[in-house]
Amino acid sequence: MSLNRFSPARRQFFVHSAAAGAAAALAPALAQAAVQIPTDPRALRWLEGKAPELHAGLAWGLPWARAELAQGVGLRLRDAAGKAHALQSWPLAYWPDGSIKWSGHALPPGITPAAGWSVEPGDAPAYAHAVRVEESADAVIVDTGVIRVQLPRRGSKLIQTVLRGGVEILRDGLLVAQVDSQPEAGASTHAYRSELETLTVEQRGPLRAVVRLQGQHSDGKRAWLPFDLRLYLHAGSDAIRIVHSFVYDGDPQQDFIRGLGLRFAVPLRDLPHDRHLRFSGEPARQDDKQTYGLWAEGVRNLTGLRRDPGAAVRAAQFEGRACPPIETFHPSIRNHLERIPAWGDVSLSQLGPDNFQIKKRTKSGQSWVHAAWGRRASGLGYIGGPSGGVAFGMRDFWQRHPTQLDIRNAHTDTAEVTTWLWSPEAPAMDIRPYHDGLGQDSFDKQLQGLEVTYEDWEPGFDSPVGVGRSNEITLFAVAATPSREQLVQMAAAVQTPPLLVATPQRYLSTRVFGNLWGLPDRSTPQKAAIEDRLDFLLDFYKQEIEQRRWSGFWDHGDVRHTYDADRHEWRYDVGGYAWDNSELSPDLWLWYSFLRSGRADVFRIAEAMVRHTSEVDTYHLGRFKGLGTRHGVQHWSDSAKQLRISTAAYRRHYHYLTADERIGDVLSSLRDADRQLIALNPTRKVKDAPKLPAGQALMGVGTDWGSMLANWLTEWERSGDTRWRDKIRRGMESVAGMKHGFFSASGSAYDPLTGALRSVIGERVAASHLSAVFGLVEMVADVSSLIEVPGFEAAWLQYCRLYNAPLEQQRAELGAQVHGGGNALWVGHSRLTAYAAARSGDQALAQRAWAEFFRDRRYGAEQLRRRQVLPPAVLRPVEEAPWVSTNDAAQWSLAAIQNLALIGDHLP
Repeated sequence: MSLNRFSPARRQFFVHSAAAGAAAALAPALAQAAVQIPTDPRALRWLEGKAPELHAGLAWGLPWARAELAQGVGLRLRDAAGKAHALQSWPLAYWPDGSIKWSGHALPPGITPAAGWSVEPGDAPAYAHAVRVEESADAVIVDTGVIRVQLPRRGSKLIQTVLRGGVEILRDGLLVAQVDSQPEAGASTHAYRSELETLTVEQRGPLRAVVRLQGQHSDGKRAWLPFDLRLYLHAGSDAIRIVHSFVYDGDPQQDFIRGLGLRFAVPLRDLPHDRHLRFSGEPARQDDKQTYGLWAEGVRNLTGLRRDPGAAVRAAQFEGRACPPIETFHPSIRNHLERIPAWGDVSLSQLGPDNFQIKKRTKSGQSWVHAAWGRRASGLGYIGGPSGGVAFGMRDFWQRHPTQLDIRNAHTDTAEVTTWLWSPEAPAMDIRPYHDGLGQDSFDKQLQGLEVTYEDWEPGFDSPVGVGRSNEITLFAVAATPSREQLVQMAAAVQTPPLLVATPQRYLSTRVFGNLWGLPDRSTPQKAAIEDRLDFLLDFYKQEIEQRRWSGFWDHGDVRHTYDADRHEWRYDVGGYAWDNSELSPDLWLWYSFLRSGRADVFRIAEAMVRHTSEVDTYHLGRFKGLGTRHGVQHWSDSAKQLRISTAAYRRHYHYLTADERIGDVLSSLRDADRQLIALNPTRKVKDAPKLPAGQALMGVGTDWGSMLANWLTEWERSGDTRWRDKIRRGMESVAGMKHGFFSASGSAYDPLTGALRSVIGERVAASHLSAVFGLVEMVADVSSLIEVPGFEAAWLQYCRLYNAPLEQQRAELGAQVHGGGNALWVGHSRLTAYAAARSGDQALAQRAWAEFFRDRRYGAEQLRRRQVLPPAVLRPVEEAPWVSTNDAAQWSLAAIQNLALIGDHLP
């Protein structure tokens, strides 16, 4: 069918269909630094460079140039031979003329695109075995053709039952939480469980169904910890992908989460010796192929006994097949099976980044027996037998430690499985403030603290209330115990979900992310040197994530801000120098780096960062809702709650590239975030700050208004609602009408009802070194190409041309200088000079831009190396580059990418 406009309140999904496929799991390759990019810009490609052996269904986003694809035009998937295949499609974003800007697509597991496949206009063949969604007053049933999933509309259970071939494989799925009143061990634990409030069917197939479940955790008296789940089911698949999000809304002083997880029951019909237990372990290379370790045993093991049950019995149990009839066993075993222990309980716990343990016991009340140790578990478990079972896995299992997989009562008729997002064997989640205020009971004292540690602290602002986290869990309802090879493929699928992407050429040519970037260019020694430095910084941070162990439930996805060369350690404990929290746009650096190179490893780092910054660094409820927190020791500890951290400018790439609904929720929630500036005065600590009329707020044109440009542009292009375009236009008109444009708008009174700005600095001119480093450059380029406002581009070009200009030039054109000549972030702002040069065709300005860019000698070829530091100077050997800071790395890299694209031909 066709791609048509939809409203955000009631999305209607329009789809295409084709041939059915067999249900299977998937096994993508590991992310590689370099992949083979098709030369045909229309071609699809697998992110990791090759097609997965198996997959359970997938979705992705595809860009279109303006006016290239009209609404109502059908799409189909075409292979290299010209044959059409199944494709479910829906709109993600629109150009101003109403044509499709981004489309979302889904495929069933039976279709695996290969080289030369593409999406094109045209009718798709009919699909024989579509997903079916049945709704009643009490439940929703989704039938993939392989499994039948019943979802109740109310109550504590989120998944009532899962049937395969009429056999119940799984039932009673719900969320559980364990909460203590104090963090120390020995506190009494209080139990909560999910209470469903809303069920919404968002997609109905034919190739993919999406159901959203929302509610809170409750004990019958108190309801808290709001959750938001999406269940994804594909035609012909036996898998249920779950994206679980929650928000912390408790009291950090008395609500200490001891455990948080998803629990369900698995009926067991096979004899204990035919019941199989599995946990996946660490990744490994074998025969030049990625695989995973596997711990595999029976509930009642028949190997290693004093009496041999027979080779056929031992082989069957080892391989996960049904053993021969008991009558064929050795009599001493056949007659005394009950004397062989049945291990009903097993656990895999990952309590740190480098250690997991597997243990087991016969049943509750008996002691645990150590089974195995390892470093980093991939997070897949299994319980079942020849008559069916469930494989269950959590993505980023070791990276999100402390995590745990539990199987209980496997010796009975019903096993209980829990995937713990926070392990109950770990210390309770303690998210209280990390210090007591240090006597900072006034703004003056807080500003003194800011001078010393760079921490902008304020009582009550170091609160985690309103932050959240998202996790991905996959359940496979299988007809029989999978082979070891299949379980390894499932583990790989969970850890690195396969993704189809377009070529860098297509992202560039469609202009969906503007034209401030280009493809890597090594055509001259000078350009090659810049590309080398770009690669060095990407590889450096990839290594730092590993060697510094930047991982954990709240931390995975973020990077550190500033290095301490004396300690040979990042300043993890020093105020505003600790976690980065998107400071100076590392997110944009990573996304531009992926777009131009197609590197899978860069994509995966950027993906983890989006998941982190959109959930942990952004408030989803409460007094700070819609704002993010500036960099700090804890992700929420700094009192600077800002639009520049929560901005859609850092998340929209991921949403469009993947069609991810959860990030779409976050993007939608940001459209009214500007109103928070009224309730939360951002200049409350600034002496002599201007007093504004009621209902208005002071807005920084770069850090605040530029952030809202991204929020409004994203909402406009996703919904087609012109209210958001008009709000952008009013701000553009305001800036264009000011005497000195952006130099007058540095401090502006803002009216959130109209979007209008009014300068509050009178005849003075000003420019913050932070204005252009949180996405303003990229967003102004975007909106200028979409909305024509007389005088606006001229004002922006004036700002770009004069910010780094000699002081005498600033005084000549503005009547005053905008900084003292030692302005910060000179190199990063060279891309503003480059933009002005490119738009005006001024070659002298282009030469000036390159001179500004090369002022920072730390990025010379002689610096592109690390040095090793050995114990006892450090805890363990590390390789460091003390001159690297995340601020500089992000801004230098953005300047390098944009300067090459804009004025690469003028590189001296």
